[in-house]
Amino acid sequence: MNPQAKLVFTISLILGTTITISSNHWVMAWTGLEINTLAILPLISKSHHPRAIEAATKYFLVQATASTLVLFSSMINAWHTGQWDITQLSHPTSCLILTAAISMKLGLVPFHFWFPEVLQGSPLTTGLLLSTLMKLPPIALLFMTSQSLNPTVLTTLAVLSTALGGWMGLNQTQTRKIMAFSSISHLGWMTVILIYHPKLTLFNFYLYTLMTAAVFLTLNSTKVLKLSTLMTAWTKAPSLSTILLLTLLSLAGLPPLTGFLPKWLIIEELTKQGMAPTAIIMSLLSLLGLFFYLRLAYCATITLPPHTTNHMKQWHVNKPVNISIAILTTLSLVLLPISPMILTAI
Repeated sequence: MNPQAKLVFTISLILGTTITISSNHWVMAWTGLEINTLAILPLISKSHHPRAIEAATKYFLVQATASTLVLFSSMINAWHTGQWDITQLSHPTSCLILTAAISMKLGLVPFHFWFPEVLQGSPLTTGLLLSTLMKLPPIALLFMTSQSLNPTVLTTLAVLSTALGGWMGLNQTQTRKIMAFSSISHLGWMTVILIYHPKLTLFNFYLYTLMTAAVFLTLNSTKVLKLSTLMTAWTKAPSLSTILLLTLLSLAGLPPLTGFLPKWLIIEELTKQGMAPTAIIMSLLSLLGLFFYLRLAYCATITLPPHTTNHMKQWHVNKPVNISIAILTTLSLVLLPISPMILTAI
């Protein structure tokens, strides 16, 4: 892709995200979402592969539908209350339609059908944008309207997302699809706490972005797209494979690592709100996700492929590790000891 075109699309992505998260008017928020959608489409389809074109088409149709529903819900609310202010969403029908629209944009169950397919048809760097930056504007809208949304609906969506994200990820061999179902599962954790502690949702999103960026950049550096390639990547970059093992365990939420912190805080907050059964269900469902994270980690560092004659081992090239990967993986592993300071901030 032309560097100038890539620069224009990147600036448009940042602009669209900034407009949405800083706007107070529904039409301005909708404008930012549309700019984001139009800017990411060329990045998805830049390889001109049929899968990429299919992914871009699916993404466009789903996002256009979701943006239309956002505008429709705001118009209903304005019709009944005379308010276009995002924080003044009060009409029940508008709240329900907005929840469905934002769920569609994020890829929450039962509106998740498009996300794994789009991620599978996109390059790894674009997949990173789809999993992190493109989810910030919808989560910001949920944050601003959290006091008006229905807790029962959000809790149901969250539990279903965590269950299906873990369940569907078990049977995948493509790393991008595994990361897509991982994203759906993590979105369930963010959504379940949204009503009771919105800042905790944002904190969870920031840490998820940190860990996912580290995983995607490592996979991109080693050119890994499926598990069979991951099994031979350790001969090419042993240090990156070791880092990937630890980052995946952090993403799974194992205790001494950073990923344990948001799950711990969310379970604690749910218990304070008298939702201990929901906390237990979410904890048990996260074990499904833990299984495929462990499988990824096992493939990354321990095993050889079952048929070594069919898989050429990679040359061991001593190329330097990207500084951004080093920083992101360090933060993904060692933030748990500073949790008291983080707790005072949120």
